Amino acid sequence: MLQYYSSSDIYRLELNSEYLGISTLQLMENAGKAVADEISSRFATKSKVVIFGGTGRNGGDGMVTARHLASMDYDVTFILVGKEKEIEDNSTKSNWRALKSILVSVKIKDFSDNLKLEYDCDVAVDAMLGIGAKGTLRQPYLEAVRQFNRLKGYKISIDIPTGMDSNNGKILGDAIKPDLILTFHGIKKGLAKRKTQSETKIVSIGIPKEAELYVGPGDVKLVTKDRPPNSHKGDFGRLLIIGGSKMYSGAPALAGMAALRTGCDLVYIASPEKNAYAISSTSPNLITIKLASEEFEVKNLKQIKPILEKTSAIILGPGLGLNPDTIEAVTGLFTILSNLKKPTVIDADALKILGLKKLKIDFPAVLTPHSGEFETLISKKVSMNFSSRIKEVIKSAKKLNAIVVLKGAADIISDGQNSRINFTGNPGMTVGGTGDVLSGIIGGLIAQGNDCFNSSVASTFINGAAGDLICKEIGFHMVPTDLIDKIPRVMVDPMVHKNVKFD
Repeated sequence: MLQYYSSSDIYRLELNSEYLGISTLQLMENAGKAVADEISSRFATKSKVVIFGGTGRNGGDGMVTARHLASMDYDVTFILVGKEKEIEDNSTKSNWRALKSILVSVKIKDFSDNLKLEYDCDVAVDAMLGIGAKGTLRQPYLEAVRQFNRLKGYKISIDIPTGMDSNNGKILGDAIKPDLILTFHGIKKGLAKRKTQSETKIVSIGIPKEAELYVGPGDVKLVTKDRPPNSHKGDFGRLLIIGGSKMYSGAPALAGMAALRTGCDLVYIASPEKNAYAISSTSPNLITIKLASEEFEVKNLKQIKPILEKTSAIILGPGLGLNPDTIEAVTGLFTILSNLKKPTVIDADALKILGLKKLKIDFPAVLTPHSGEFETLISKKVSMNFSSRIKEVIKSAKKLNAIVVLKGAADIISDGQNSRINFTGNPGMTVGGTGDVLSGIIGGLIAQGNDCFNSSVASTFINGAAGDLICKEIGFHMVPTDLIDKIPRVMVDPMVHKNVKFD
């Protein structure tokens, strides 16, 4: 079955490939060579080829194509659409320098509104705008598209026709009408929705399967949001954490502080009164709801319902305890969540209650068990064989109707259909509280409006990478608050972890 890719999917894979050691420059070289090989398989040498290339990465693919075709003895003209100073991507810059050094093999022209192509060609290649293009085409691209379409040669678009939105297939004012689309790695969603009459061929450019399966910096970028200048308090999420008991007050506070560090605007912690006061004294950043009880009880449900209704996500379980009254309250809370359909991260003692009472999940949920909690959930021992564990997580996610994040030396994340493996983290993170930090990161990202699966996947990387940064600085002598301080650094530049993991 074909898989369709959005522009953000491809961006994720490119970043993850770079993290694995396959640079953008290598992928660009592979892409341009693949296009040149396709042309050489269809057209004889000496054929006239004109390439319209933009200033971005799609243009860089076209520059590589021009170079390879020239070496194969084709008559190549490259037309730069845009100004040389607008080339910002380093890989594209590298290939532009290489192309300009080929003074005889490739004729280079600058496109302008006044440029009129006075010749026909055998092949015309569209390498103007790629999958990142948004909004109505502007000059000089609009005029370039119109002139390109008037050429009489066989027309090829690299990855996506310029002027087509790669995500939804909409035409951005005008678009290239190619005979052939050579799309990289997989079919773009826009091509599937547009159902173009052009021949479409998938071309491999060397993105490894591991870039799909393994969690990496690309996954973090998927859930990292820009903040408009006119942002208001609450625009980036309101999170409610329900947790704490006579014995544990630190767990919900750790989750709350981690959520705030992801960029979540407001974090409420509903906890028994004494705990809530202790949490308030720990950090003024957290808003506490002081439950009129010593443990979380059924009577507290009425007290927290107004907050439940206005929050965008919930974390249930850190330090909650297993008091009989608490078990009854959690059972009642599941009924409320069923009605509200609020995304909820279920962790720690709430996982044990879920397994004990066999509660039904019919709202968006993320479960974050370690091995022992997972065995309680599925009522059986889990194999130590990694492949078997992956299969069990997938099976359990389907059965439980939830995303399962099985924590371990390598984290396994699955929603029953899609699965990922995260390798960040180290043995120093066995210290108590790091799981609460992970739950806080997941909840904080979901509260900001991110997809539950993407948030879960990215959070495992962020949490583990933060631990690895700490380990590099001080060894295994870490505490969970150390991780919280590193969350922003990993989110701003997730590639920073590459220097830790692959030194």
